[in-house]
Order: sequence, then structure tokens, then C-alpha cells
Amino acid sequence: MSQAALRDAEEQGEAFACGLTWLGPGEQREIGHRFAQHHLRLRREMLTATVARAAELRGEYAHRYDQLCQRATGLAVGIFALWTAVLILLCRP
Repeated sequence: MSQAALRDAEEQGEAFACGLTWLGPGEQREIGHRFAQHHLRLRREMLTATVARAAELRGEYAHRYDQLCQRATGLAVGIFALWTAVLILLCRP
């Protein structure tokens, strides 16, 4: 995790713990620390899931792109063959 993510988690934990005014300073620090660790774990899980989904999408789009290229090539060859046949028929004496 980046230092910015760590700072953000610590700030979020501190802000959360400061709202629990009935706790003592040591307890607030402990709650803030636990909140920050939980926040970082969630962020890491979301990042991991996002990276996994990106890999899935990359594979799906690569497959679709390959299919599109095959179809376009097949269509171009078909049009060329048809055009050639028409020209041959039209140019017969």
C-alpha cells in the first residue's frame, strides 16, 4: 500500500475514534488503529478484486477483438472474391 493510503486510513481511524468520546485516550488510539487496519484490509481486497476483474475483461476483449478481426478478414476476402467473379463475368467477350 502507498504511504498516502496508509495516512488516509490512519486519519479515518483517528476521526472515527475521536467521535467515541466516552473512551479514554488509550482506548481511542486502539480503536483508531483497529479501524485503520480494517480500512487498509478492505482497500487491499477491493484493489485485488479490481485487478482480477481487469484481467478477466482484458481476456474477454482480446477474444472478442480476435473474433472481430477474423470476421472482418473473412468479409473482405468474400467481397474481393465476389468482386473478382463479377469482373470476370462482365469482361467475357
